Order: sequence, then structure tokens, then C-alpha cells
Amino acid sequence: MHSQLGLAHFWSQGDLVTHSVAILLLLLSVSSWMVIVGRGLWQWKTNRCFERAMNAFWSAESLNQAVEAIKAEDKSGVFSHMAAAGVSASLAHELNGARGIGAGVSQSESVTRALRSQIVRTQAGIEQGLTFLASVGSTAPFIGLFGTVWGIYHALVGLAGATQVVLDKVAGPVGEALIMTAAGLFVAIPAVLAYNALTRGNRVVMAQLDGFAHDLHVYLTTGARSGGGTQPAAAGQLARAA
Repeated sequence: MHSQLGLAHFWSQGDLVTHSVAILLLLLSVSSWMVIVGRGLWQWKTNRCFERAMNAFWSAESLNQAVEAIKAEDKSGVFSHMAAAGVSASLAHELNGARGIGAGVSQSESVTRALRSQIVRTQAGIEQGLTFLASVGSTAPFIGLFGTVWGIYHALVGLAGATQVVLDKVAGPVGEALIMTAAGLFVAIPAVLAYNALTRGNRVVMAQLDGFAHDLHVYLTTGARSGGGTQPAAAGQLARAA
């Protein structure tokens, strides 16, 4: 009797509902791990190239060279897109700032608007998949519990009408049904842990991006980098070349 119990026996004795729940949990597990691995690699790549990207940008001799340099070093595109957005806004204001509906907008406001919009787009991009992980972490245990309840119900219905019910005939199907609860926890726990870790990593990336946006705004509007009140040599080269 005991040798016949297990996953294979539970699957063979299950109906459409239990099979659907099991397949749903499997799909949620595979999808969540794809998000975890993908977003984790992206954060690792972003943190790894941050220092090189900043050094490449601020060591360039002109704005065009700075944008090209940061594109070459920033494999994630987070900081290079920010630099391109700020530089494009600054140049567009110089060319078209005296005409159209934006004639009364200062260069600082134009650059600020462009940088803010880029930050919003970047934040929306780096948060992709987090809502899915949160949903999986909160719903997978209940999906597994539903599978367990339905499995127990299905087992008890199968025993209905029996003239004699022994403990083995009840304990076996109930124990097999509990596998669904364990499966739900197996899916939910990694999703919750990954959600917390990725959320913290995203906060670090956004802090780095905010700092770069602030420095970029100060340089594009005043010709000097913020911090200490003096213009570094690299920023001075950029100002003269621009």
C-alpha cells in the first residue's frame, strides 16, 4: 500500500481540477524563476558598470564624446539614456528655446523636465516583474491550499459508500493531497525573498541614477559639477569643449 503512494499515484488519481492546479503552480514557478534570474543579472550588470560609466562620462573631452563613452561602458543603458536625455534637452533648448510655446522656459527647467521624465521611464522599466513576483508570493500558498482541499474532497468522495474504511485508505489520499500545499509554499517562498532583494537593489540603482541626474543637471545648466563648489578638471574640459 505504502509503495503505491506518492506523486505519481496522486497524479493518476487526480481529476481535472487537481491537474489544473498542479500545472498552474508549475507555470508560476517557472515564470517567477525567469523573472528572478533575469532581473538579478540585470542588477548585477548595472552595479558592476556604474563606476566605469561615470568615469568614462566625466573624463571625456566633449559632450558628444561623453555620451558615446558612457554608452560604451553602460551595458544596462540606465545611465547612458539619462545622459542622452539631458544632453538632448540642453541642445534642443539652445536651438529652439527662443520660439514656440517653450520660449518662456529656462534651460534649467527644460533639462529638469527631461531628466525627470527619463527617471520615470527608467523606474518603470526596472520594476518590471516585481508586481508579478509579489502576486505569486501572495497567491501561490492559497492556490496550493485549494488543491489540497480539493484533493481531500476528491479522496473522501471516492471512499463514499465503502462498507469498511481503514486508516490507510484515508491517510494515504490525505497525505498526497497535502503535497499541493507544499508545492504552493515552494513556489511562494522564493518569489517573496526575490521580491525583497530586487526591491532593495532597485533602490540602490535609483539612488545612483538620482545622483547622476543631479550632477548632470548642474553641469548642463552651470558648466560645473556639484560637490565642493569647485569644477573638476574633467568637467572643465567638457565645458570648454561644449
